[in-house]
Amino acid sequence: MHIDMSIYRLIADASLLVQIVMIILVFASVISWTMIFSKARVLKIATKDANAFEDRFWSGADLPSLYEKVGSKRNISGMERIFVAGFKEYIRLHKTRKVSALSISDTSLRSMKVALSREIDFLENYLSFLATVGSTSPYIGLLGTVWGIMNSFRALADVQQATLSAVAPGIAEALIATAMGLFAAIPAVIAYNRYSTQADRLITRYDNFVEEFTGLLQRQAITRDVESTQTRGVEG
Repeated sequence: MHIDMSIYRLIADASLLVQIVMIILVFASVISWTMIFSKARVLKIATKDANAFEDRFWSGADLPSLYEKVGSKRNISGMERIFVAGFKEYIRLHKTRKVSALSISDTSLRSMKVALSREIDFLENYLSFLATVGSTSPYIGLLGTVWGIMNSFRALADVQQATLSAVAPGIAEALIATAMGLFAAIPAVIAYNRYSTQADRLITRYDNFVEEFTGLLQRQAITRDVESTQTRGVEG
């Protein structure tokens, strides 16, 4: 007797549990691939924007002018958002002569830390899902594999003579479930490792910028205090 061993027929004739496993793995794979392409675009844009902003910032650009230019954008993110958050507090407190240089730098630092935290959440978004798919998909596929092999043994129990045709469908659907689990897991693991590394590099750059910019603002605030003291001394 001829048995149709095509992929479609094996999936269509698979037991209900194996079909549910396959559906779960297909959805997990589709969602993870969507997130993979989305995260690749996000990280590429974030890296490009960080490079462009650092070039402008460290080229000796006037900070108030740079602040006005960056702050006028409709949507800002990454290093630009951190810069705007810190310099906004600096400008606000710089006008108050009673505020010390240390207080100005501390307040600006806290504002930048809040912006940094939001950027970290944005960069790490979806990564936990990819990690989950990568770690659980093989086990979900293994569940379908075990169930398919169990069906093969049940088929052997119903026949008087063991033949390959009796166990082939169950083993085939078991292997398909295994393959689908690996197909969902492998890209998710690769993407998670790659994107988490890229995100960590960007986060390190953001954090370094926060420290360097805080030092710069503190030096400017100290210069303001020195000039103010000298002015009062001349007037006195």
